Amino acid sequence: MKHFFSFSEPVQKLAEAAEARAKTHFDQINQITEYNQQKVLSAFIHNRVDEACFGATTGYGYSDRGRETLDRVVAETFGAEDALIRHSFSCGTHTLGVALFGVLRPGDVMLSVTGRPYDTICPVIGIAGQKGQGSLADYGIGYQQVDLTPEGKPDLAGILDALRSNPAIKMVYLQRSRGYTLRPSLSVEEIAQVAETVKKVSDAVIMVDNCYGEFVQTSEPTEAGADLIAGSLIKNPGGGIARCGGYIAGKKEWIEQCAYRMTVPGLGREVGATLGNNRDLFMGFFNAPHVTGEALKTAVFAAALFEEMGFLPTPGVEEPRRDIIQALRLQTPENLIAFCRGIQSGSPVDSFVSPEPWDMPGYPCKVIMAAGAFIMGSSIELSADAPLRDPYAVWLQGGLNYHSAKVGILRAAEEVLKLQ
Repeated sequence: MKHFFSFSEPVQKLAEAAEARAKTHFDQINQITEYNQQKVLSAFIHNRVDEACFGATTGYGYSDRGRETLDRVVAETFGAEDALIRHSFSCGTHTLGVALFGVLRPGDVMLSVTGRPYDTICPVIGIAGQKGQGSLADYGIGYQQVDLTPEGKPDLAGILDALRSNPAIKMVYLQRSRGYTLRPSLSVEEIAQVAETVKKVSDAVIMVDNCYGEFVQTSEPTEAGADLIAGSLIKNPGGGIARCGGYIAGKKEWIEQCAYRMTVPGLGREVGATLGNNRDLFMGFFNAPHVTGEALKTAVFAAALFEEMGFLPTPGVEEPRRDIIQALRLQTPENLIAFCRGIQSGSPVDSFVSPEPWDMPGYPCKVIMAAGAFIMGSSIELSADAPLRDPYAVWLQGGLNYHSAKVGILRAAEEVLKLQ
């Protein structure tokens, strides 16, 4: 590294200590990566992926062989009955919205059991103050929530009470990742406990926002009782290759309903030209387990480094990983901005620009984002973002490969140290 980048002696010493600690966890990450990579390879082989799957369709997109094959590959990989994976999902929020509107009907109630959901999904539900935009609330769909326990765990007793007191609850919704909070992300095992609890008293559809969690463990929520999961292809499952898109996987009956919302009733999944995007989606999904492993290594190293610097990471170095996100409490807005500028300066794209906090659509306060990425907004590539509000924590994620992401982390550390 010294041949191309220079760092101060304090940062070099901190980096050596941090990497020594981080490497003890890399073997476990490699084992999970290998398992998941072989699982994906098996699904490709079993579903007979061939060159013809990469062809483009136009117009209506009828009988798109690649589109149909990729749906089966994703479903098999995630242990689901069926799946939809499409470049036409514009982002994770759009994908989640399709699933919510696909399942819920006027008079139904959505129960969030991980507290208030991520900022950008709140307007979709209708709990962010907007009216008349076509939210769930505008269509007469109710919302309730059960907060997590003080330890950040699902409140199983509270979930049971909510279900027993309101038979209109049609969906139990879980957000696997922490979002802009410092609570722990959910493990597949914790999601299984929620599913088991719900099924004791209700037939409600269990839906999981799986963003940032794919391929972090050796199983997915659909293998643990979830009826639906959804996520973005510019996060883990796109492998840094898919340029846009999202997926929904789960029970066949609910995937069919989601397909009718994705297009229109009567047509569903039978239409939708792929326009030459199939190759990127296949390659990205195939590459996803490996890239997710690299992102996890990056997160562990960042946690170790900033802990050595005296900051509080969450999760800590020794804690299990349930998603690719690493939160760091940086204590002041100045540290937060310096961190993001350091990440940007170590990026392969737009390294020369300086990120500034701005009013980003869907967020209630100014947000700063560092993302020198090949794909705009990709959070499987090294990126960092944070709302400028107390506790001035930054949420770091991604890294197409550990060796280059490490440079970005060190540049961020260098910038923060200048302020100390």
